[in-house]
Parts: sequence; structure tokens; C-alpha cells
Amino acid sequence: MGAAATAETASTDAAATTISLEDARREQLLDRIREFFLENRLEVTADNLLTAHAAFSGSSPRLARKFGVMREENREITQEWLEEIRASNDDGDRPANKAEAMLARLNSGLEGFSKATSSARAATGQYQSALEEHASNLVQADATGVMIASLADLTRTMIERTKAMEESMRKSEEEASTLRKSLERAQRDAQIDHLTGLPNRRAFEGVLETNYREAQANIEALSVAFCDIDHFKRINDTHGHETGDRVIQAIGSVLQRISNERCHVARHGGEEFVMLFRGMSPREAMEKLDDAREQLSNRNFVNRKTDEPIGGITFSGGVADVFGYSDPRAALEAADAALYKAKRGGRNQICIA
Repeated sequence: MGAAATAETASTDAAATTISLEDARREQLLDRIREFFLENRLEVTADNLLTAHAAFSGSSPRLARKFGVMREENREITQEWLEEIRASNDDGDRPANKAEAMLARLNSGLEGFSKATSSARAATGQYQSALEEHASNLVQADATGVMIASLADLTRTMIERTKAMEESMRKSEEEASTLRKSLERAQRDAQIDHLTGLPNRRAFEGVLETNYREAQANIEALSVAFCDIDHFKRINDTHGHETGDRVIQAIGSVLQRISNERCHVARHGGEEFVMLFRGMSPREAMEKLDDAREQLSNRNFVNRKTDEPIGGITFSGGVADVFGYSDPRAALEAADAALYKAKRGGRNQICIA
């Protein structure tokens, strides 16, 4: 067999091996999804399939972690639990993202309108001045000429109309400016989590991107952390969602105390928070977050409606060095994996990736 034929055969074998591996991966993924539906006796709906695919394909490590915790605790994944996870996962914030994008487009359009109106008003003002000058010249040229007098009258009429047009455009410009300010406020509100008053996940993504570029340019340390309230579902199931909301607010308040221009805290969704530490190594960030964890674990909570004691509330966390990974998203996934490690290790602790 010639060299060319041998090379062609090798190439064909390699391609066949690649296809075989892809087929094996697909088959494995389908088996895991099938097993998931059968084990938990779930309906095979489009939403459930998408959720299972996200967890088992690796596209959502955080969802995979939640499934892992449920399995370790021998808890069945119910349809209700899946819907709660989908609602709190803030892939549910797509409508907010769309609204935010729409606000941005409206804001941009209004800005363009204001500039055009301002420019047109200035041009109208210049035109009006020129007309006034010409009208004055016409009258001075021949005060008794009928034709010139008629032209002067016509010019004055045009001047009045341009004045009215200029005033109308000035009002439109003011209204556009007011509306633009309202839209800017709406855009700011769209980046706030209204339960805790903290920035939301969308706002945090912008903060992460900005700090990543600046810290990289200034050769500064940058660490990211995920926090998750321990046994939060149990609190909700036992004491109700209103009490659950107050617990989220309490933890948000504890984390907000360590927040400053170098430490950014946001609610990531549901019972999860995310933090960014500028100028801090993972060890330093862990110590700062661990202080907050300890402060919280020393408090005892009570159900306000029933006066029934809830007891201590704790959270677990995972910290990662942003520059220890290929990009910020990979660092977030590493922090999430460290959080999972803290959960498996007994909860109420902080682990470093």
C-alpha cells in the first residue's frame, strides 16, 4: 500500500474514531437524562427537557450542583421544585433583560431626537434673525412701495410662524429631556434586586467586566465568591415564603456591611449571592467572607407571625482567583464548584477553589 493510501486510511480511521466518541457522548447524555426522568417520575415536557439538558450537558454547572445536592440528600426532585429552581435561577430575568435593552434603545432614540430638535431650533432661530433683518431692509428701501410693503408683511408673517415653531420645538426638547431622565432612572431600577436593595445579577456582570479590565491593567488581585443559604428550602417549607424572604434580606444585610468600593455584593438569584473582591487574594477574600458567616451563625431567628424559633441561619461559600482561570466566567464556575465542596463538607463554611 502506498504512503498516500496509508495516510488516507489513517485519516479515515481518525474521523471514524471522532464520530464514535461523539456518538458515545450523545448516548451517555441521553441515558443520564432518561434516568433522571424515570428516577424522579417527571413529565417529559419541553421545559423539563431543557432544564435536564442544561444540567447534564455541562452548560449550567450551578444547576448540576443543585441536582447533586438533592441526590446526596436522597430527596426526590419534584415538578414543583424544578419550577422553583427555574423561577429563581434568573434565566428568568430574560424579560428584564429585554426590558432593559428596550429602555436603552428608547434612551438612545430620545437622545438623537433631542440633538436633532436642538439643531433644528438653532437653525430656526438663525432663519428668524435673517428674516427680521430682510424685513427691516425692505421697509427702509422704499417705505411707500406697495410690492415691497407686501413682501415685508409676508416676511413678518413668516417670522411669527418660525417663532411659534421654535417655541414648539423648545417644548418638545424639554419633554424629551424629562422622558430621558425617567428612562435613565428606570434603567438604574432594572439593575436593583428589590427584595434586598442589592445590585442584581445583571448589574454584577457589568461590575465584574469593568473590574476585570482595570485589575488586569493595574496588576491587582481579583477574587470572586458565591454564597448560598444552607437548608433554605426547609425554611420555606416549614415557616413560609414570607419568612424565607426575611432570611434572604437578613443575609443580604450582613453581606452589605462588608461591601465597599473594593468589595461588591449582589443577589445572584433565589438564595444565592455573588461577591467580587478587588485587591484581595482568595485567602483574604475567604477570611472576610468567613467573618460575615460567623456573625450570622451567632444569631437566632424567630418567625414573626408565629413566634416560633427558626434557630441559627448559616450559609456556605466558595471563592476563586479570577486570574487563575481563562476568563471571568470560568472563575465563576470554579467558585461555584468550591461552594458545592463546602456544601458536601457539611455546610456553614467557605472553601477556596
